[in-house]
Amino acid sequence: MKRAAGLLVLFLALLAAMALKGALLTLPSPPAQPEAGRFDANRAAARLARVLGDQRPHPADSANGDAVRDRLIAEMRGVGLEPRVSDDFACNNRRTSRVISCARVRNLVATIGPATGRHVLLVSHYDSTPVGPGAADDGIGVASMLEIAAALRGRPLARPVSFLIDEGEEVELLGARAFLARDPLAAQVDTIINLEARGVNGPAIMFETSRPNGPAVALYRAAAARPVANSLSTDLYHLIPNSTDVTVFAERPGWTMLNFSPIGNETRYHSAGDTLAALDRSSLQHMGEQALSAAETAAAGAPAAGSGERLYADLAGRVLIDMPMMFGLVLLGLVLLYLLVESWRRRAFGRPLLAVVAALLGSLALAFAGHFVIQWLRPGDYWRAYPVVTSTAVYASALAAVVAALLLIARSPERTRLRAAFWLVFTLLGALLCLIAPGGAIYFLFPPLAAALGIALKRWWPKAEQVGAILAALLLFVTFGPALGLFEDLLNGGPLWVFAPLGAAIMLPVLIEFAPFLGRGRTLYVVAGAIDLAIAGWIAAGLMPAYGDDRQQLFTIEYVADQGAGTTRFAVNNDGAPVPFDAAWTRAELPYSSRRRWVAPAPPVPITAPALTLMGQQAVPGGRHLRFRIAANGAETVSLVAPPEARLRAAGSPGFVVPFGRGSDSDKYYLRCVGRSCDGAVIDVLVGSEQPVEFTLIGGRSGLPAVAAPLVAARPALARPQYGADATITVGRVRF
Repeated sequence: MKRAAGLLVLFLALLAAMALKGALLTLPSPPAQPEAGRFDANRAAARLARVLGDQRPHPADSANGDAVRDRLIAEMRGVGLEPRVSDDFACNNRRTSRVISCARVRNLVATIGPATGRHVLLVSHYDSTPVGPGAADDGIGVASMLEIAAALRGRPLARPVSFLIDEGEEVELLGARAFLARDPLAAQVDTIINLEARGVNGPAIMFETSRPNGPAVALYRAAAARPVANSLSTDLYHLIPNSTDVTVFAERPGWTMLNFSPIGNETRYHSAGDTLAALDRSSLQHMGEQALSAAETAAAGAPAAGSGERLYADLAGRVLIDMPMMFGLVLLGLVLLYLLVESWRRRAFGRPLLAVVAALLGSLALAFAGHFVIQWLRPGDYWRAYPVVTSTAVYASALAAVVAALLLIARSPERTRLRAAFWLVFTLLGALLCLIAPGGAIYFLFPPLAAALGIALKRWWPKAEQVGAILAALLLFVTFGPALGLFEDLLNGGPLWVFAPLGAAIMLPVLIEFAPFLGRGRTLYVVAGAIDLAIAGWIAAGLMPAYGDDRQQLFTIEYVADQGAGTTRFAVNNDGAPVPFDAAWTRAELPYSSRRRWVAPAPPVPITAPALTLMGQQAVPGGRHLRFRIAANGAETVSLVAPPEARLRAAGSPGFVVPFGRGSDSDKYYLRCVGRSCDGAVIDVLVGSEQPVEFTLIGGRSGLPAVAAPLVAARPALARPQYGADATITVGRVRF
């Protein structure tokens, strides 16, 4: 009985540690009395409250956007800035997909400090999405910059510091594109500090740098008092389609860039829940302190003393560890070679190696099985309200897989072979990761190095191997544990079960040290107990409410009138859970999005759709040049969609034509115009074919017709639109 109680305590302690791993990055509250000249989150939040006013959505080129801009100009003047306002009708592309967007944007630019010298540029954006007030995205950046300007104003600066608060970031980074292409100040910049948000709480992560990253990392290391950053997330960020203004600025070689963002509770991001009340003051303080310190350091005049590529990671948000990438990769290779030889010498390639691999793969299988059952019983994001409960169930599955592998496959409680096998597999996985994300090497160096040193020193100190193994396990938890918590926040939309092998990797070295204790009980009873704990975790995940006041369900309602097909439909964009409306709902893909929606027939309502007037066309080498004039007819967004075979080459407004980005052969082409200025806008399209092209013409406007009122009233209480507002959408077709 005592042994069973001890095992239960061990298992629960491991799961508690996994659940609390993110607590290592807990931020202190803003000081009640900040030092003079330092960042004050409460004062910054008060400025932001005045800028946002009644907290209405204020997308680019909208009446609400005009009001926010006017109030923002007043706040900038209040902190001693004299902003100038640019005015451009700009277009920009997505480099990795076939999408081009255009809109009228007005940027605010101000400079303090000396009249000459290379500028340090702080960047944020003041536009929001049409669905929410954007208090975090990007009010946190705007508030930080206003407070930083107040702190730096009047100081003797060695270099000029400029502030760019742009419009149109939410419309394919149009403000940044207009600044880079049209603003003379862009030629005088060499350092950029970009402030963004993908959530409303948590640390402000420095998640992206210029390349090579040596100068940026040197600047960050010198400035950040509570660093939260790692080179793995930076590499992974470049592999996903997300983008910020830095994506545009990265085209300018030689600039040193740092990009900051909090990512906690993405369920409020791009939704009506992104409010001042939800914005964590600790996150604002962390963002502001880092950006102010980085601006001070850069403006001091000394260039960043760094070069080449660096590996880096914070240690629980207290200190930044970094090293030359080549040194780290060579060291990783040497550790891998040593562990390979040691594993061979210890004959760890049999059951020990098989047990480690089985533990990692088995954790994935068990976690997926648990998720599959709960997802079948409860369609939708059942974990949204309490993600920690589901992630704990995932790690309980990983724990069960590790225990089963150690007791049923390895069998022997002898630890020396298991240690060598685990750290060999761990280091090998790190080496393989480096093939796509070399920055990840930073997490695969120090723990296996500690284990390897312990093994090497055993001949002089018998306890060295055990001490090294314990130290390695602690290092792994302290370094990779908080990072894993951040990755969970980043991928909170799921699938959470993919994190099971990472949890198994953290728990495996601990359980290897407890292998003799595990082996003292009856094997099947111990394995069954671990599996029961995993089952209990999934039962808890299945019983918890799926949504809550803080973390609501994504639920956007649309009215879609396809005038060419003669159909009218309601559409619901949600997480896949059944909709609570009485109708013949089915899942379908609509012409304006590849994301499948629930659709059902809707009563017809007269709606005036956008129209295109062909102003002219002419042959050009390899195709045709078409020029259209848009009649928006009340639509806030007008989009042209062309089939893959249309072979569009470029599009945009006269003087701002940009090429379509890379895409697969099956991708459609999207040209989108956003805002009031689209009504009457002239658009150029270069078609790489002489054959006629049928365009799908899509118009979108916020709000729904009266016939949708019953759906709005029946929307679940704990649900709200996210990523897109409730909207009325028209679909038509034109052929040119």
